[in-house]
Amino acid sequence: MTNQIESTAIDRKIRYAVVGLGWFAQAAALPAFASAENSELVALVSDNPTKRTEVAKIYGIEDTYTYAQYDELLASGTIDAVYIALPNQMHCDYTVRAAKAGIHVLCEKPMAVTVAECEQMIAAAKDNHIKLMIAYRLHFDAPNLVAVEIVTSGQIGEPRFFNSIFAQQTEQKNSRMKAESGGGTIEDIGIYCINAARYIFQSEPISVFATSVSNNEERFQEVAEMSSAILHFPGDRLATFTCSFGAAKISSYQVMGTLGNLHVEPAYATEAHIKHVLSIEGEPKQEHSFDPHDQLAAVFIYFSDCILNDKEPEPSGQEGLIDIKIIRALAESIETGTFVSLEGIEQRQHRPTVTQTIERPPLKEYPELIHAADPAGNS
Repeated sequence: MTNQIESTAIDRKIRYAVVGLGWFAQAAALPAFASAENSELVALVSDNPTKRTEVAKIYGIEDTYTYAQYDELLASGTIDAVYIALPNQMHCDYTVRAAKAGIHVLCEKPMAVTVAECEQMIAAAKDNHIKLMIAYRLHFDAPNLVAVEIVTSGQIGEPRFFNSIFAQQTEQKNSRMKAESGGGTIEDIGIYCINAARYIFQSEPISVFATSVSNNEERFQEVAEMSSAILHFPGDRLATFTCSFGAAKISSYQVMGTLGNLHVEPAYATEAHIKHVLSIEGEPKQEHSFDPHDQLAAVFIYFSDCILNDKEPEPSGQEGLIDIKIIRALAESIETGTFVSLEGIEQRQHRPTVTQTIERPPLKEYPELIHAADPAGNS
């Protein structure tokens, strides 16, 4: 476990409201509180009365609210923080309202739909002296953090290019398939590839190019079936990725260096045995499998520790903002058919490392889902 968590503060728990009871909230976030020793689930927010009643019953929650009652919840004095698991276009409004009420915010990625929204969220957090963190769960998960250590240690030589694929079958009714919800292949799953390239290369891209295609299926009327991108990093390094809502489930990335390469799969899974294959010239391949862990418990533990001990959380709003700047530049590239410059994009001082690793046991059993289905439609 990371040495950043100060056990002396665990005599008090941060009280959370989970805002939005979709698939990910129910499947991953709500059950994670059982393993997050400094965090407590005390309230739920949803406009679905069945969800509010049945999910509250499962977790023994007394306080439930509709979206219209959100400000009442914020003023109730019963919570310290909100975990926002709403469709992307709602992130900014619900973050700003919480910040103005003095409530800390843990917001799912992508942070928002536009750069202006991200900047508004960051300003609201600063002006109201609350903590804002974007829930990049892989910033606390060993397989990806060890990958960073392998690359930055020079084991594969100078890293030259990064390639990733991320695909899944996604149902038309899912919010990821709705343009008005801020959905899309790059926004909802491509962001994992973008963020991984950034922490692997320990840098920000200076220009990007992207293209997207769709077949004739009705479900792809609002968002593209598939997108591919090229990210040009300083030092003439390239990151490429393809993401799809219409192909079989897969997530992986490979980092090629001057002396070898590292392959990670399934790179972006929530709970899975993740495998590293390290190939160095002249040496036998090294394979290592990482056991699954509760990634959301790690996120809650870390954010609660930041609140309890008045530490600035990472990944911060600035981390989320940079990904949105890249996503918007990719969208511009798709529209114009040209490379889009990101010259002048701010360089982050903080990058995730193995010191952020937090390990908690995986879920013992899959939780019962109430009126919620995964993106592929499996309830």
